[in-house]
Amino acid sequence: MALLFRGYYANAYGGYIRKTKAGLPTNAVYGFVKYLLDACREFRPTHVVCCWDMGSKTLRTDKFADYKGNRPDAPLDLIPQFDLVKDVVSGFDIPNIGLAGYEADDCIGTLSRQLSPHMDVYVLTGDHDMLQLVDERVKVAIMKKGPSNYAVYDPETLLAEKQLTAKQFIDLKGLIGDTSDNYPGVRGIGEKTATKLLNEYASIEGILENLAELPKGVKAKIEADVEMLHLCRELATIMLDAPVSCTPDECVWRPEHTKIAALFEELEFNSLVKEVGKLIAVS
Repeated sequence: MALLFRGYYANAYGGYIRKTKAGLPTNAVYGFVKYLLDACREFRPTHVVCCWDMGSKTLRTDKFADYKGNRPDAPLDLIPQFDLVKDVVSGFDIPNIGLAGYEADDCIGTLSRQLSPHMDVYVLTGDHDMLQLVDERVKVAIMKKGPSNYAVYDPETLLAEKQLTAKQFIDLKGLIGDTSDNYPGVRGIGEKTATKLLNEYASIEGILENLAELPKGVKAKIEADVEMLHLCRELATIMLDAPVSCTPDECVWRPEHTKIAALFEELEFNSLVKEVGKLIAVS
């Protein structure tokens, strides 16, 4: 979903929205496909699966009503593209995975654990929350500005750049909150202080066990928001056991050029037909 939104805004120059001759808006789907093809060129996957959010009400909104409550409604031109992009993904013979009540993140986290015993897994995203999924078999590729520009994190690069392990990244979010997802963390605790605390005490439990050692101001802030601290850590934790599944046989990357070309011609993505052909030729 994040890639679709990114595609929408990247291809809405000056208010112009790409549409078919019949008037169907396609700018978000066009951008999404460009991102997909670029990532497939860069990482040469043998398998691909795509996960989606399935509505705004989730297990997290049940716990915290304001979760993601600061987000504006989707632009009207984007709404018909939610179903259209899934049709395009199916046209690539890529499974669309999503489940009401769960976020795409939970599906990605679950599938990364199901598939990593069989293969190395790359999570393509623009969301740094996904860094908590990093392990020896799961790498997170954060999309940056410009084509073929990714920051790829494994346990070593995550520790070197962020000074945190993947598990500590969850505790970081519990401490500092997330303005994008609209949960507060501990008021007055920023990333620098939180990282320092986690480096010294390893976890939220370690911090709480050593409150007496903390500077008075930091101690007071944590004590005042300790319930919110635990709740925010819950909200930040990506599920690894959501009731979804996808076997390696179900997500083999084997796109059919003829099928995709026909789909792209229908959507008037003529410039992308050659790109797909080149990609399939070297796959």
